[in-house]
Amino acid sequence: MSGGFTLAEAAARIGAKLRGEGGHVPSALSIDTRTIQPGECFVALRAERDGHDFAAQAVAKGATSLLVDHFLDLPVPQLVVGDTLAAMQAWGQARLEAVRPRAVFGITGSVGKTSTKELLASAVSGWKTPGNRNNTIGLPQALATLPAGQGAAVLEMGMSTPGEIRRLTEIAPLDFGLITLVGTSHMENFTEGQEGIARAKGELVAGLRPGGAWAHLSTDAWCAWIANQPWAAHALSVPVGPGSDFGWEAWRSLGPRGEAFTLRTPEHRAPVAIQLRGEHQVRNAALAATVALLAGWKLDEVVAGLGKAEPEWGRGRLTALRGGGLILDESYNASPDSILACGASLMELPGGEPVAVLGGMRELGSTAAEAHRRVGAGLRALGIRRLLAFGEHAPAYAEAFGPGGRAFPDFESLRDDEAGLPTLSPDARVLVKGSRFYRTERAVEWLQSQLA
Repeated sequence: MSGGFTLAEAAARIGAKLRGEGGHVPSALSIDTRTIQPGECFVALRAERDGHDFAAQAVAKGATSLLVDHFLDLPVPQLVVGDTLAAMQAWGQARLEAVRPRAVFGITGSVGKTSTKELLASAVSGWKTPGNRNNTIGLPQALATLPAGQGAAVLEMGMSTPGEIRRLTEIAPLDFGLITLVGTSHMENFTEGQEGIARAKGELVAGLRPGGAWAHLSTDAWCAWIANQPWAAHALSVPVGPGSDFGWEAWRSLGPRGEAFTLRTPEHRAPVAIQLRGEHQVRNAALAATVALLAGWKLDEVVAGLGKAEPEWGRGRLTALRGGGLILDESYNASPDSILACGASLMELPGGEPVAVLGGMRELGSTAAEAHRRVGAGLRALGIRRLLAFGEHAPAYAEAFGPGGRAFPDFESLRDDEAGLPTLSPDARVLVKGSRFYRTERAVEWLQSQLA
């Protein structure tokens, strides 16, 4: 399903000068000639490289219009503005205003944002931001072609520095919010430490419309801190979990098929089964269900929707190995909390030797070495038998893990060394995870080619 403004409508909304015919509706906005599709509008951003230098290539690959800061001698309609990023943000903001759904949800947190987005979008049968378009470029890019007639929009909101989520809520004012966890991701960018991270995550709450509500774990002390801040007083804080009216009970693993639990609300107890794996996904599902119910969705709709959500690539997808083992592909990104949660999930799966294959974690600042050691020791305590790690922080992982921990300087060494990936057997249970920088999906691809 697609939708959006004509070029003439967009020009009027964002204050652009239109050069060329204005009746075309772009199928999407693109900022990358490597992935652009025919029918899209190419946005020439000025960043490390000037997007205007790639506009001709975009047109050759099928771009039918351009958003630029000066007219280019190319045979397609062009929207000419002073600042292409500001114009794209205005475009996304204007589109949301024009076709605003019944409820707009925002999700942030140090771990679990994307999985929770999938669960919530499924629970409310809503439109969702695709992939990882959760920043001040990707979110408005996605919103620019938001289809009309949606009952809900579920927006993932990420941040690495203060003020980013505030800007996102200016582009997309929220009715309801959800914070999965205030952890330690991007610690190096916050001089105030975890309080700074909590304040930045709390920008989502500050950006809720008056009378809005947001959900968070009852055990997250930093979310409780957010709830007590003056700038959060306009929104209802709803804790989920132990000691709260909303929560989960009777959790049990269904192995490769996912998890089952009982959803607790002030009025009901409802059995839920989800396809996403791990106790952490049960928490995410309970958070998603709570905010959906607060927004007025019916319990049976929410429960049915949660069960339809499927794991995405790099975020919990399983690959069966020929000897009865499994790859748990969590390669998309990593933080200390998420690695340990996925390690616990691995131990619930059938198969032989449990092994963690890890790249490092980024943006942890002065806490990096200690964070990697904590994860190494934590995986050992969970029952993981071996740890194979690569990258600059691999020695910290391996040292804390103890016997069975091996460190490699880079992925090529991990792949080629006889003590690395070649030691894994097709009956093993293998968790693969690491920050995007390390591209740990290469380990997934190698294991699939050799053992599946």
